Amino acid sequence: MSALPSAAPLLDVNDLRTYFRTDAGVAKAVDGISFSIDSGKTLAIVGESGCGKTVTALSILRLIAAPPGEIVSGSICLEGVDLVRLSPPELRRIRGGKVSMIFQEPGTSLNPVFTVGDQIGETIRLHRGLPRVDVRGEVLRCLKAVHVSDPERRIDQYPHELSGGMKQRVMIAMALSCNPRLLIADEPTTAVDVTIQARILELLQQMQAEFGMSILLITHDLGVVAEMADEVVVMYAGKVIERAPVEELFDRKSHPYTIGLFASLPRVDQKKGRLAVIEGSVPAATRFPEGCRFRERCSFAGPECTQEPPLEEIGHGHSVACWKKTEVAAAARIADL
Repeated sequence: MSALPSAAPLLDVNDLRTYFRTDAGVAKAVDGISFSIDSGKTLAIVGESGCGKTVTALSILRLIAAPPGEIVSGSICLEGVDLVRLSPPELRRIRGGKVSMIFQEPGTSLNPVFTVGDQIGETIRLHRGLPRVDVRGEVLRCLKAVHVSDPERRIDQYPHELSGGMKQRVMIAMALSCNPRLLIADEPTTAVDVTIQARILELLQQMQAEFGMSILLITHDLGVVAEMADEVVVMYAGKVIERAPVEELFDRKSHPYTIGLFASLPRVDQKKGRLAVIEGSVPAATRFPEGCRFRERCSFAGPECTQEPPLEEIGHGHSVACWKKTEVAAAARIADL
């Protein structure tokens, strides 16, 4: 008996390249990345600031300012429809409906001249078609779901009257108000305390279980990754340098950059005077080095690293772009003992 064909992923990003033309040259912020997300699953993208994580998210929603930005090649297929080829009116029907985004900076993402209720209500009216008389009650339900205190008062307030954490919760309420098929969450818990963070993550998991929502999670917090993600993509300098199921990545880190990210975390089972750091910084997107883009910061680098390594599968859905991946993985296992 032949095997049944596997279901197509909800989102399939293939060879995406988003460049910015600047006075300093062409900045290759996202340079040929590929990944997919299945329905009801969570994919986390991790990496330092400047690695291309947020540009990837904005590219999916076609929110890259042009000029100077441009998606120069690749495809972004949502349920089989390539978003790169859609017209602006077609995109507006998808944004906020099928795909929603929690932006990293809620203070600059909310309109200062409209109340919280008006902004969430507009999204609900546009994508769900509720009668105007029912919208206020639905907005209140959304605010209560993300634990906004005194929602009956907050609904009529303007963004400048709210704290940073409250604005973030409003953004999350807006993003979840239309039960999206895909939620892009760019550092969704940055401006909230740990208690509210736990509640927000629990809410996202509940929504995912109830509606089969997929989540693209962008975060620096590997603890959040461990709790939320099914699969992890590690980005560096506009490239995917490692990709694996979350447990596989935590147990079998195989790229020097990934090892560096984990080594920089404090651990309760170890006493260290100083945390490990990755020397240097992410190179400017207009001046990426030839070959492996991490080689100038890498203690494993050798002559072969002047050539760009391919992203190769090493088993269990685990892929790595590194010429030294075998010895790197061995060193990581010894360090964890």
